[in-house]
Parts: sequence; C-alpha cells; structure tokens
Amino acid sequence: MITVTRLNGKRLVVNAELIRTVEENPDTTITLVNGDHLLVVETMAEVVEKSIEYGRHLRRLVPPT
Repeated sequence: MITVTRLNGKRLVVNAELIRTVEENPDTTITLVNGDHLLVVETMAEVVEKSIEYGRHLRRLVPPT
C-alpha cells in the first residue's frame, strides 16, 4: 500500500498492485485496474518510486525458497 494526497489535501492509501497507469497532464492521474481515476499532488516519479519501494518491501517479507 502507498500513501498519496488528493488535490484537496486529504491523504489516502492505494493498493499499489491495483495501479494500471500513472500520467501527468499536468496533475498526476492514477488509473486503477477497475477503471477508477485518482488525481493526486505527488508527481508521476514519486508515485512510481513509492510503488517500487512497496514491491521491494514485499519481497523482503517473503522467505527465500
């Protein structure tokens, strides 16, 4: 899960695994796999970095096989 901020300043948590696309035009728009759109103040690069860190965190929790 990643924390992002709506344009009105309210923070919310998004399941990074449900993100389909992230675009800047000029506001950052996150599109989820179900078609929902979220406008956030974070830049596209910040959302991508948070998603990468989320994935890294998950991999650290999985014991090696």
